[in-house]
This record gives sequence, C-alpha cells and structure tokens, in this order.
Amino acid sequence: MADRIMAGRPTPTSRGNSTTPPEGPSAADLLENRLTQLKSLLWCCYGDGIDWFDGAGSKHLDNVFWLIADLVDEAGELHQRCESERAARS
Repeated sequence: MADRIMAGRPTPTSRGNSTTPPEGPSAADLLENRLTQLKSLLWCCYGDGIDWFDGAGSKHLDNVFWLIADLVDEAGELHQRCESERAARS
C-alpha cells in the first residue's frame, strides 16, 4: 500500500512566527495549512490502525497539536475583539 502523502511544510509553523512575511501568509498558504491540519485531525478520529509512534502517526500528531495551537490563538484573538467591542459600547 502506498504511503500517505501530506501537503504542506516539512515542519508545521503557526501564524505569526519569525518566518512569516510582514504582509502575513498568503490565502493559499493559510488554506493549505488548514487542510493539512484537518486531514490529520480526521486521521486521528478515524484512522486505520492509528499508531502514534510508527509510520505517519507522529507527523499527524504534530499537525493535530499545531491545529489546537492555531485554534487557541484564534479564540484568544476573538476574545480580545469581544472585549474591545464591549468597551466601545460602554
């Protein structure tokens, strides 16, 4: 059986890291990142013979942690927006 092929960078990078250009990542880069993360999340939930230590398992686990970190960042940003909007209404 063929190996799983995953699109994306060899090492996951979250938004805002030191290699992000000043204008930010392109929409295509963001889409590719999110699709890679979602593929790994799906693999975790419904993978065939999930093994975190052999084969592709460790790469998927890295991508899942990357996804969680991005979601936490986004939630923090949304919280700050909510607080700013609440303060503006007062």
